[in-house]
Amino acid sequence: MKRLRRIGKRIAIGLEDDLWLVLHLMIAGRLHWKKRDAKLGGRQNLAAFDFPHGSLVLTEAGSKRRASLHVIRGEENLGSLDAGGIDVFESDLDSFRNVLTAENHTLKRALTDPRLLSGIGNAYSDEILHAAQLSPVTTTTKLKQEEWERLFSATRNTVKVWMDRLVTEALNDFPEGVTAFRPDMAVHGRYGQPCPRCGDKVLRIRYADKETNYCARCQTGGKVLADRSLSRLLGSDWPRTLEELEGLKRK
Repeated sequence: MKRLRRIGKRIAIGLEDDLWLVLHLMIAGRLHWKKRDAKLGGRQNLAAFDFPHGSLVLTEAGSKRRASLHVIRGEENLGSLDAGGIDVFESDLDSFRNVLTAENHTLKRALTDPRLLSGIGNAYSDEILHAAQLSPVTTTTKLKQEEWERLFSATRNTVKVWMDRLVTEALNDFPEGVTAFRPDMAVHGRYGQPCPRCGDKVLRIRYADKETNYCARCQTGGKVLADRSLSRLLGSDWPRTLEELEGLKRK
Protein backbone atom coordinates (compact mmCIF):
# COMPACT_ATOMS: atom_id res chain seq x y z
CA MET A 1 0.00 0.00 0.00
CA LYS A 2 1.46 3.33 -1.08
CA ARG A 3 -1.25 5.87 -0.26
CA LEU A 4 -4.77 6.32 1.01
CA ARG A 5 -7.25 8.88 -0.29
CA ARG A 6 -10.88 9.73 0.36
CA ILE A 7 -13.21 10.44 -2.55
CA GLY A 8 -16.51 11.48 -1.01
CA LYS A 9 -17.52 8.35 0.93
CA ARG A 10 -15.15 6.12 -1.03
CA ILE A 11 -11.81 4.80 0.18
CA ALA A 12 -9.04 4.84 -2.43
CA ILE A 13 -6.02 2.58 -1.78
CA GLY A 14 -2.96 3.32 -3.88
CA LEU A 15 -0.80 0.35 -4.94
CA GLU A 16 2.28 -0.16 -7.08
CA ASP A 17 2.29 0.75 -10.79
CA ASP A 18 -0.19 3.58 -10.05
CA LEU A 19 -3.10 1.19 -9.52
CA TRP A 20 -5.89 2.22 -7.17
CA LEU A 21 -8.53 0.12 -5.43
CA VAL A 22 -11.59 2.28 -4.77
CA LEU A 23 -14.09 0.91 -2.24
CA HIS A 24 -17.55 2.18 -1.41
CA LEU A 25 -18.95 0.30 1.60
CA MET A 26 -22.50 1.71 1.29
CA ILE A 27 -24.69 0.68 4.26
CA ALA A 28 -23.71 -2.91 5.05
CA GLY A 29 -20.14 -3.14 3.76
CA ARG A 30 -17.33 -3.59 6.30
CA LEU A 31 -13.57 -3.95 6.26
CA HIS A 32 -11.75 -6.38 8.56
CA TRP A 33 -8.05 -6.90 9.20
CA LYS A 34 -7.16 -10.61 9.30
CA LYS A 35 -4.06 -12.75 9.29
CA ARG A 36 -2.34 -12.97 5.94
CA ASP A 37 -3.93 -15.27 3.32
CA ALA A 38 -7.35 -15.06 4.99
CA LYS A 39 -9.89 -17.54 3.62
CA LEU A 40 -13.09 -16.33 1.99
CA GLY A 41 -15.67 -18.78 3.33
CA GLY A 42 -19.30 -17.70 3.58
CA ARG A 43 -21.51 -15.46 1.48
CA GLN A 44 -20.63 -12.28 3.36
CA ASN A 45 -16.93 -12.44 2.49
CA LEU A 46 -16.55 -10.77 -0.90
CA ALA A 47 -12.84 -10.06 -1.36
CA ALA A 48 -9.48 -10.20 0.40
CA PHE A 49 -6.44 -8.06 -0.31
CA ASP A 50 -3.17 -9.55 0.91
CA PHE A 51 -0.49 -7.26 2.30
CA PRO A 52 2.89 -8.18 3.88
CA HIS A 53 1.50 -8.18 7.43
CA GLY A 54 -2.11 -9.27 6.95
CA SER A 55 -5.21 -9.37 4.75
CA LEU A 56 -7.86 -6.71 4.35
CA VAL A 57 -11.21 -8.50 3.96
CA LEU A 58 -14.31 -6.89 2.47
CA THR A 59 -17.65 -8.21 3.75
CA GLU A 60 -21.25 -7.19 3.16
CA ALA A 61 -24.25 -8.37 5.16
CA GLY A 62 -27.69 -8.94 3.68
CA SER A 63 -28.83 -9.81 0.18
CA LYS A 64 -28.64 -6.34 -1.39
CA ARG A 65 -25.14 -6.16 -2.83
CA ARG A 66 -24.52 -2.41 -2.88
CA ALA A 67 -20.87 -2.20 -1.88
CA SER A 68 -18.61 -1.58 -4.85
CA LEU A 69 -14.97 -2.02 -5.88
CA HIS A 70 -13.34 -0.21 -8.79
CA VAL A 71 -9.79 -0.73 -10.02
CA ILE A 72 -8.37 2.40 -11.64
CA ARG A 73 -4.96 3.10 -13.15
CA GLY A 74 -3.62 6.60 -12.60
CA GLU A 75 -4.33 8.92 -9.70
CA GLU A 76 -5.49 11.57 -12.14
CA ASN A 77 -8.39 9.28 -13.11
CA LEU A 78 -9.82 9.01 -9.59
CA GLY A 79 -11.92 12.07 -10.30
CA SER A 80 -14.14 9.98 -12.56
CA LEU A 81 -15.74 8.55 -9.38
CA ASP A 82 -16.20 11.93 -7.69
CA ALA A 83 -19.86 13.01 -7.70
CA GLY A 84 -18.75 16.63 -7.57
CA GLY A 85 -19.91 17.77 -4.13
CA ILE A 86 -17.94 20.45 -2.34
CA ASP A 87 -15.76 19.77 0.70
CA VAL A 88 -17.30 21.76 3.55
CA PHE A 89 -13.82 22.43 4.98
CA GLU A 90 -12.76 24.07 1.73
CA SER A 91 -15.94 26.12 1.50
CA ASP A 92 -17.12 29.40 2.99
CA LEU A 93 -20.66 30.24 4.03
CA ASP A 94 -21.61 31.91 0.75
CA SER A 95 -20.47 29.03 -1.48
CA PHE A 96 -22.10 26.53 0.90
CA ARG A 97 -25.40 28.36 0.64
CA ASN A 98 -25.14 28.83 -3.13
CA VAL A 99 -24.60 25.11 -3.68
CA LEU A 100 -27.50 24.05 -1.45
CA THR A 101 -29.91 26.57 -2.98
CA ALA A 102 -29.12 25.77 -6.61
CA GLU A 103 -32.26 23.64 -6.44
CA ASN A 104 -35.03 23.77 -3.84
CA HIS A 105 -34.78 20.59 -1.76
CA THR A 106 -35.33 19.64 1.86
CA LEU A 107 -32.31 20.08 4.11
CA LYS A 108 -32.11 16.32 4.60
CA ARG A 109 -31.93 15.68 0.87
CA ALA A 110 -29.52 18.54 0.22
CA LEU A 111 -27.08 17.47 2.92
CA THR A 112 -27.00 13.87 1.69
CA ASP A 113 -26.71 14.61 -2.05
CA PRO A 114 -23.09 13.78 -3.05
CA ARG A 115 -23.41 16.12 -6.03
CA LEU A 116 -23.78 19.01 -3.56
CA LEU A 117 -21.75 18.04 -0.48
CA SER A 118 -18.98 15.48 -0.30
CA GLY A 119 -19.09 12.67 2.24
CA ILE A 120 -21.98 13.62 4.56
CA GLY A 121 -24.44 10.71 4.30
CA ASN A 122 -27.57 9.76 6.22
CA ALA A 123 -26.19 9.43 9.75
CA TYR A 124 -24.24 12.67 9.92
CA SER A 125 -27.02 14.67 8.28
CA ASP A 126 -29.25 13.74 11.24
CA GLU A 127 -26.54 14.85 13.66
CA ILE A 128 -25.92 18.08 11.75
CA LEU A 129 -29.58 19.07 11.70
CA HIS A 130 -29.98 18.30 15.39
CA ALA A 131 -26.94 20.42 16.21
CA ALA A 132 -28.28 23.25 14.05
CA GLN A 133 -31.79 22.84 15.54
CA LEU A 134 -33.36 22.69 12.08
CA SER A 135 -36.12 20.50 10.68
CA PRO A 136 -35.05 17.87 8.12
CA VAL A 137 -38.03 18.80 5.91
CA THR A 138 -37.41 22.55 5.78
CA THR A 139 -36.52 23.52 2.23
CA THR A 140 -33.26 25.26 1.43
CA THR A 141 -34.89 28.35 -0.08
CA LYS A 142 -36.74 29.13 3.17
CA LEU A 143 -33.75 29.45 5.50
CA LYS A 144 -32.97 32.81 7.04
CA GLN A 145 -29.42 34.18 7.27
CA GLU A 146 -29.03 33.18 10.92
CA GLU A 147 -30.21 29.66 10.12
CA TRP A 148 -27.69 29.37 7.29
CA GLU A 149 -24.96 30.37 9.72
CA ARG A 150 -26.10 27.73 12.20
CA LEU A 151 -26.28 25.05 9.50
CA PHE A 152 -22.85 25.83 8.07
CA SER A 153 -21.24 25.87 11.52
CA ALA A 154 -23.03 22.66 12.57
CA THR A 155 -21.96 20.88 9.37
CA ARG A 156 -18.29 21.71 9.82
CA ASN A 157 -18.25 21.06 13.57
CA THR A 158 -20.17 17.76 13.41
CA VAL A 159 -18.03 16.30 10.64
CA LYS A 160 -14.82 17.38 12.38
CA VAL A 161 -15.88 15.95 15.75
CA TRP A 162 -16.65 12.56 14.22
CA MET A 163 -13.55 12.50 12.03
CA ASP A 164 -11.42 13.19 15.09
CA ARG A 165 -13.18 10.51 17.15
CA LEU A 166 -12.88 7.83 14.49
CA VAL A 167 -9.23 8.64 13.76
CA THR A 168 -8.41 8.45 17.47
CA GLU A 169 -10.12 5.05 17.74
CA ALA A 170 -8.29 3.77 14.67
CA LEU A 171 -4.92 4.71 16.14
CA ASN A 172 -5.42 2.12 18.88
CA ASP A 173 -6.78 -0.75 16.79
CA PHE A 174 -8.23 -1.52 13.38
CA PRO A 175 -11.78 -0.04 13.36
CA GLU A 176 -13.74 -3.31 13.08
CA GLY A 177 -16.83 -1.80 14.69
CA VAL A 178 -17.21 1.28 12.48
CA THR A 179 -20.91 1.74 11.77
CA ALA A 180 -23.39 4.51 11.11
CA PHE A 181 -25.06 3.72 14.45
CA ARG A 182 -23.07 4.99 17.39
CA PRO A 183 -24.29 5.09 21.01
CA ASP A 184 -22.80 8.56 21.51
CA MET A 185 -24.73 10.11 18.65
CA ALA A 186 -27.40 12.65 19.53
CA VAL A 187 -30.32 11.37 17.43
CA HIS A 188 -29.29 9.06 14.58
CA GLY A 189 -30.29 5.47 15.35
CA ARG A 190 -31.74 6.54 18.71
CA TYR A 191 -35.47 6.33 17.97
CA GLY A 192 -37.46 6.31 21.20
CA GLN A 193 -34.49 7.33 23.34
CA PRO A 194 -34.18 10.72 25.05
CA CYS A 195 -32.79 13.69 23.19
CA PRO A 196 -29.55 14.73 24.93
CA ARG A 197 -30.58 18.40 24.73
CA CYS A 198 -34.19 18.43 25.95
CA GLY A 199 -34.96 14.88 27.10
CA ASP A 200 -37.94 14.29 24.77
CA LYS A 201 -38.00 11.04 22.82
CA VAL A 202 -36.26 10.96 19.45
CA LEU A 203 -38.70 10.47 16.57
CA ARG A 204 -38.19 9.15 13.04
CA ILE A 205 -39.35 9.27 9.46
CA ARG A 206 -38.90 6.05 7.47
CA TYR A 207 -38.74 5.76 3.71
CA ALA A 208 -37.71 2.51 1.97
CA ASP A 209 -34.65 1.29 3.90
CA LYS A 210 -33.60 4.73 5.15
CA GLU A 211 -34.52 6.46 8.36
CA THR A 212 -34.36 10.08 9.48
CA ASN A 213 -34.14 10.70 13.21
CA TYR A 214 -34.96 14.04 14.81
CA CYS A 215 -36.16 15.73 17.98
CA ALA A 216 -39.48 17.51 17.54
CA ARG A 217 -38.96 19.76 20.54
CA CYS A 218 -35.53 20.96 19.38
CA GLN A 219 -35.96 20.94 15.60
CA THR A 220 -39.57 21.34 14.48
CA GLY A 221 -41.19 23.48 17.16
CA GLY A 222 -42.96 20.44 18.58
CA LYS A 223 -44.47 19.34 15.27
CA VAL A 224 -44.45 15.59 14.57
CA LEU A 225 -43.36 14.99 10.99
CA ALA A 226 -45.45 12.61 8.91
CA ASP A 227 -43.99 9.16 8.36
CA ARG A 228 -45.08 8.21 4.82
CA SER A 229 -46.35 4.70 5.55
CA LEU A 230 -47.91 5.38 8.95
CA SER A 231 -49.50 8.67 7.96
CA ARG A 232 -51.21 6.95 5.03
CA LEU A 233 -52.52 4.33 7.44
CA LEU A 234 -53.76 6.77 10.07
CA GLY A 235 -54.93 9.50 7.69
CA SER A 236 -56.53 12.37 9.60
CA ASP A 237 -55.72 10.62 12.88
CA TRP A 238 -52.00 11.23 12.35
CA PRO A 239 -50.71 13.18 15.40
CA ARG A 240 -49.53 16.70 14.55
CA THR A 241 -47.88 17.59 17.85
CA LEU A 242 -45.93 15.85 20.60
CA GLU A 243 -48.96 16.16 22.88
CA GLU A 244 -51.20 14.39 20.32
CA LEU A 245 -48.57 11.71 19.83
CA GLU A 246 -48.37 11.02 23.55
CA GLY A 247 -52.16 10.90 23.75
CA LEU A 248 -52.26 8.37 20.90
CA LYS A 249 -49.77 6.16 22.70
CA ARG A 250 -51.88 6.13 25.84
CA LYS A 251 -54.97 4.84 24.02
